[in-house]
Amino acid sequence: MTTNKQPGFAPAASPHASTIVQTPEDALITGETSIPTQGDNMPAFHARPRNADGPLPIVIVVQEIFGVHEHIRDLCRRLALEGYLAIAPELYFRQGDPNDFADIQTLLSGLVSKVPDAQVLADLDHVANWAARNGGNAHQLLITGFCWGGRIVWLYAAHNPQLKAAVAWYGKLVGEKSLNSPRHPVDVATDLTAPVLGLYGAQDTSIPLENVETMRQALRAANATAEIVVYPEAGHAFNADYRPSYHEESAKDGWQRMLTWFAQYSKK
Repeated sequence: MTTNKQPGFAPAASPHASTIVQTPEDALITGETSIPTQGDNMPAFHARPRNADGPLPIVIVVQEIFGVHEHIRDLCRRLALEGYLAIAPELYFRQGDPNDFADIQTLLSGLVSKVPDAQVLADLDHVANWAARNGGNAHQLLITGFCWGGRIVWLYAAHNPQLKAAVAWYGKLVGEKSLNSPRHPVDVATDLTAPVLGLYGAQDTSIPLENVETMRQALRAANATAEIVVYPEAGHAFNADYRPSYHEESAKDGWQRMLTWFAQYSKK
């Protein structure tokens, strides 16, 4: 399966905003790699601090629906500047290339809907193993994800008992079940083995507040270590600084909460 290796934004993610954040790489080591998984080689982008000593805490960064495009790469660079080995695997690579789709609806129907959750969770296990063999600390495994990836983060926190902490950005919480998506975050609340921080926007038309409240109730009933923060003025994709949906105040607060969450749980 071919994959676009040129830095840039996915075509379906346009129009672009003027608020794009670009993180310099001077103090970092970044690059593309290939991760063996389930008989295939999965492309991934990784970033780490240039002069770090010893194994680094690992953050797996799970893509938006748009794949591992420039925004996801930049989030990896930002995490690397905070002292993490950040790695973003291209989780659609068997089914297709998000750069081949010009709009969100055809991207969702033509590619995203064809990617099975079970395949993704197994691939993420291989990402964790790769990171542990390439300068990462297997005992400090963390995950964050955005949009499509935010939903996956909840599922992974119920899948891998080695995970230390998870932060889900505006990932869907409920939905129709299918062969590819037999369970949703609300269904796995009782199975969470890692603390999860969920970051959501009150103005998100794709994730109504009643869904957020349903998830909160499920978490309380499960006595799960989890917290959901809702930003009153933010909509969907409020951290996506390259899109008109970007809400700077909420995004910056969410980023700091994420770093605090990771620091709180990564060494336990």
